[in-house]
Amino acid sequence: MLNRVVITGLGALTPLGNNVKTYWQNLIAGKSGAATITRFDASLFRTQFACELKDFNITDHLDKAELKRTDTFTQYALVAADEAIKDSGFDLSKMDPFDVGIIWGSGQGGMETFEEQVTEYARGNGQPRFSPFFVPKFISNMASGMISIRNGFMGINYTTVSACATSNTAIMDAFNYIRLGKAKIIVTGGSEAPITPASIGGFSSMKAMSARNNDPQHASRPFDIDRDGFVMGEGAGALVLEDYDHAVARGAHIYAEVTGASMTADAYHMTATHPEGLGAARAMQQALTESGLSIEDVDYLNMHATSTPVGDLSEINALLAVTKGKVTDTIIGSTKSMTGHLLGAAGAIEAIAAIKSIENQVIPPTINTTTLDPAIPDNLKFVLNDAINHKVKVAMSNTFGFGGHNGIVVFKAV
Repeated sequence: MLNRVVITGLGALTPLGNNVKTYWQNLIAGKSGAATITRFDASLFRTQFACELKDFNITDHLDKAELKRTDTFTQYALVAADEAIKDSGFDLSKMDPFDVGIIWGSGQGGMETFEEQVTEYARGNGQPRFSPFFVPKFISNMASGMISIRNGFMGINYTTVSACATSNTAIMDAFNYIRLGKAKIIVTGGSEAPITPASIGGFSSMKAMSARNNDPQHASRPFDIDRDGFVMGEGAGALVLEDYDHAVARGAHIYAEVTGASMTADAYHMTATHPEGLGAARAMQQALTESGLSIEDVDYLNMHATSTPVGDLSEINALLAVTKGKVTDTIIGSTKSMTGHLLGAAGAIEAIAAIKSIENQVIPPTINTTTLDPAIPDNLKFVLNDAINHKVKVAMSNTFGFGGHNGIVVFKAV
């Protein structure tokens, strides 16, 4: 018998808010987090805007010593994890610390640190003057390590990397470890700090990002006929996954249950999704089958939909393959229209959106989409521009990443 797995804590640090409450309120309000980049001078870049954090001061959360030895992506992870752990309310002193683990994700890891250190070296005379914190700061597993050190969690601890499917990979692994009885609690999620010259420049050179520099707030427009690429975002999302019986025994607040998760590969292209969505469709169906559900049972589908011309349609094709062309009442949306694309952290904050939709019976909107791509069938139901009150018992969250990674997670009301 496999253990049931539930969510008992949430934490968010996003372009729409620096905690779960604010993030959710702004999602429902249909606000955009996009604006001109302030982190560096991007005036010569093809894309000059992104979804940055707002009114956030890391010194309110970490001391000087912690800041010195951590990259920004780890700092974001610590803040989001702190909120989720506090929200969950479990008492480590009453547990075996080896029963609490961390499975965290980041697509790029310490890009900022790597970029700064290598640039400084290149500007010098060839003498190596690297910081002793250089390697520990940029390696991707350091976020999970630091969450563990900060809290004394001594169980399972590692990092997943599957590009923009990373957070869902982490959530799926946490789900599997707990239901197999290898942990009681796992803090999972993802963090990303990709608003740097190299990261923005690299994605710009691929023409993967929108270039609507004169209108950033309307740039991310999933499914729209005039979409021209994604908008970069930054931040972190954290979830506390817990053995159901353990959560009930301690009287924990349960947000929802994780009922299924699946990963597949497109085996198609380095960066493009399969045009027919074959791998994505199989992952969606496997996650539903594991949940004992069909697509007709899904009330809300938070699509990966980044606002790229190819990606959005391939995901629609994947959904059509799952529905077999039949009409479904599933409400479709993409919160990336507001948050931008947080790469390896996208799945984490979108999982939170899906879980909050179950808690509040509200589905956040897809903003900026004024004219649906005519290639999208008329029988699909989108929530556009305004949030809607809607019965949500089951929510599914899709993520896809460069390399052909497809990660799907299904959540259900308890």
